[in-house]
Amino acid sequence: FRYFVFLGFVRYHRRMHFADALTAATRNSSPVCVGLDPMMDKLPEGVPKTIEGMKQFLFGILEAVEGIAPVVKPQLAYYELLGWEGMKLFWEVCSEAKKRNFLVIADGKRNDIGSTCDAYADAYLFKDSPVDALTVTPYLGSDGILPFIERCKKNDKGIFILVKTSNASSGELQDLPVGDEAVHEHLAQLVESWGAQQAGPLTSLSCIGAVVGATYPEEMKYLRTLMPHIPFLIPGYGAQGGTAADAAAP
Repeated sequence: FRYFVFLGFVRYHRRMHFADALTAATRNSSPVCVGLDPMMDKLPEGVPKTIEGMKQFLFGILEAVEGIAPVVKPQLAYYELLGWEGMKLFWEVCSEAKKRNFLVIADGKRNDIGSTCDAYADAYLFKDSPVDALTVTPYLGSDGILPFIERCKKNDKGIFILVKTSNASSGELQDLPVGDEAVHEHLAQLVESWGAQQAGPLTSLSCIGAVVGATYPEEMKYLRTLMPHIPFLIPGYGAQGGTAADAAAP
């Protein structure tokens, strides 16, 4: 089963190829990644709308889903919105998640070129980072992807590249025709070429993953044929309209 929503949970060894760690961490559990998005106005009644209140709430979520969901995904935008205290909270949440043996995906959709791209890669994918993987956007070409791949190889980390996103307007760019294929189909072939040489020693899966929305199940089926070595991170479940059946499409 080659989607990000793998089945299972065993304890994760942080110095392990990301795809192997992902496979191990999801072998006996539910196929779920839990978002950790600190929105102050969404805190339940009785929880102080403060950084400390949010911290205790997020730590409580980690405790509640431990052993049920093997992966968590903090969305960086919400932590950035809270200023320096929010970024401190981000790293505290990631560190707490690692203590509880979760895999951590930082959802930042980072991208740039040159030394700026190096800086993004080093900021999140350093050797002892509690972040295991980072979402990245590919629309600057390979210049904006290869530095992340180098850190993945060096530090046993992973990335998830946006290929076919779950939002309604994604087709305005991603579905544009390029010869006989769509942009997202051409991109999928690039992702497979980038990732095929980065397979784990215990699996045939790459540390380079793809973001493919559950809201487009037919496209997902075809994209799987284009990216046989690539783990899928599948957003769009629930409020956006994607279903479990959509996410599990072969």
